[in-house]
Amino acid sequence: MLQEMGVTVWGPAPAMDAPQQPPASAPAVAVAAPVVAPPRAQPQAPSSPTLAERPQAPPVHTTSRSAPPAIAPAGAGPAAPALRLHPAQALYPAADPAQTPAGLGRGWLIVTESMTPAEPLGGDAGRLLDNMLRAMQLHQHPRVFVTTLERSAPGTEASADIPATLADTVDRLQPAMVLVLGHVAARAALGRTEPLGRLRAGPHVLAGCPAVVTYDPAFLLRSQDNKAAAWADLCRALAMVRSAEG
Repeated sequence: MLQEMGVTVWGPAPAMDAPQQPPASAPAVAVAAPVVAPPRAQPQAPSSPTLAERPQAPPVHTTSRSAPPAIAPAGAGPAAPALRLHPAQALYPAADPAQTPAGLGRGWLIVTESMTPAEPLGGDAGRLLDNMLRAMQLHQHPRVFVTTLERSAPGTEASADIPATLADTVDRLQPAMVLVLGHVAARAALGRTEPLGRLRAGPHVLAGCPAVVTYDPAFLLRSQDNKAAAWADLCRALAMVRSAEG
């Protein structure tokens, strides 16, 4: 049947005539030779991959970042604003020299930042400045001058060398005392960057003239609690002038 299906059946080859053997006691049974299976490969424990075979982590692509901005030292203050220094002007030119109280010296120069440099006694800050000077009786002195600092507007040119200009002003006016009002004025006039509290405590000299640093009127309007400290600074300036005259 398998041949009819086209399947070739391979039969055993015809047996050769074997030599005559003496008759055996029992018929021999043909036993097929045992088929020896090839040795089965023993499973091997998977070896750990070598460094070359280990999968490499994909490279991490990092975006380049610009360097962070430099951090100012802890003691450094903010950058100084661009300023314009206006010429000195007399505050009380109509005051009678004969009526000037003794002990006020030959003159005073006030350096302060102002929002109204053309009218340094205008506005709330200007009125407070006037009250401060009147309390010192300086409104009776014809040689009380003010030179104002104004923050430069965009497109305007800042003053080139404020300390040198102030030194020339002091040399020309020869005041007995320079009052420096506020941190902006102190930085511009004295070239100092310490906190205002430290500047208030120390003696200063501007072009050979003694100088006292205190709060500016605009700050005192915002911080009423510092008015007593400002008045103490003004009294110290008066005492220095009187001591120099005596």
